Amino acid sequence: MARGLLGFFATGPDLPEMVDRSLIDTLYRRYRLRVMIAITAGYGLIYICRLALGVVKKPLIDQGVFTPSELGLIGSALFWTYAIGKLTNGFFADHADIRKFMTASFLLSGLCCMLMGTVNLVWFAAFVWGLNGWFQSFGAPSGVVAMTSWFSNRERGRMYGIWSTAHSIGEGATFLIVGAVVTWMGWRAGFWVPGLIGVAVACFAWILLRDRPQTMGLPAVADWRNDHYTGPVRVEQSTVLKIQLSILKLPAIWILALSSALIYVTRYAINSWGVLYLQEARGLSLPTAASLLFVSTLAGIGGAIAYGFLSDKLFATRRPPANLLFALLELIGLLLFFFGPTSLPMMYLAMILFGLGMTGLVTSLGGLFAVDVAPKRAAGAVMGVIGVFSYIGAALQENVSGAMIEAHMTTVGDDKIYDFGPVIWVWIGASVLSMLLAASLWRTRLRD
Repeated sequence: MARGLLGFFATGPDLPEMVDRSLIDTLYRRYRLRVMIAITAGYGLIYICRLALGVVKKPLIDQGVFTPSELGLIGSALFWTYAIGKLTNGFFADHADIRKFMTASFLLSGLCCMLMGTVNLVWFAAFVWGLNGWFQSFGAPSGVVAMTSWFSNRERGRMYGIWSTAHSIGEGATFLIVGAVVTWMGWRAGFWVPGLIGVAVACFAWILLRDRPQTMGLPAVADWRNDHYTGPVRVEQSTVLKIQLSILKLPAIWILALSSALIYVTRYAINSWGVLYLQEARGLSLPTAASLLFVSTLAGIGGAIAYGFLSDKLFATRRPPANLLFALLELIGLLLFFFGPTSLPMMYLAMILFGLGMTGLVTSLGGLFAVDVAPKRAAGAVMGVIGVFSYIGAALQENVSGAMIEAHMTTVGDDKIYDFGPVIWVWIGASVLSMLLAASLWRTRLRD
């Protein structure tokens, strides 16, 4: 059965190359646009199925369905399976038909999210949410493999920046849509509606996506764009695994993996616990808290695009200077968010700065920088290595944050009183360490 599944998802054979240049140009322009729409909008919207839990935490706690520690356990189940899945599926994505692989990811994740709205047992909720994480793990490696298949080296930073807006699209849609749904219809609908969106996105992806250009009789994108760093290099399929394993010998990959893990601690701390923090520590309503995080994600769209263009154009494809700039923006926003004035305008400013900086860092540390320094044919594998570390960081954060929040929570009558002080310093410290690790790669450049 496993062999049958691998055969079903395997990329198709290369077809004889077309000779009609005008037809090649027409097909490339048509499908490059469709692929970018599918991997950006599709991957962005499927995020709703991953982040819905963060929005429904307060009603789940208030109604006695789960405690903060139990929610930490459930939330971390997704991150653990996502981490493992992103590694294994990252290696597999280099060999896969991305159209089939990504569509299956979206469909199965949507079904898991719908099922989540029917459960109230901790162990079963953790199982379903963990299964959701496994299916979600197909998405990012598939997007990167599709991008490197259809876009050439000197386009990569800009295209990666555009694709990275998917994070912000998904996060923003989650806070806006799920926040409204939960307010009007209750916490179960906060899972059912995202699940239905996931199924719709799967249909959308199937229509737009295509396998590698060579399976359609098109030349490799580097040949079509005449964009080679050291001349054309054609890799036989039998050597792909050897190239994938070679990335494990690159010290920069391991440093980036640790730096990404730490920034994902902060990223998912805000995504998972930010709404609860704003409701309890700042006294905001769910719609207002969700709108603050929504503004952050809107800023993140600009941050992702700006990172790609600035690092490509202003810094001549050097990522470290851009990393430092965006890390400082993220830290300033984070400090204002927790320690700045309590007025809403200042809170919105904090979220704008945080969103700009965080999404730029996720664009780089979460993949682009690693893809730069690794062989192009191992793009999926390197995303898997970075991803497993990133989501181990996110998973540990979820467990630690849940335990710390519950440990510093007291109950007075029917009211729960929270002290977020200790856990806030864990989140800030992770960002500082991530910045220092990324800065240690100052002299690292794009791989030839």
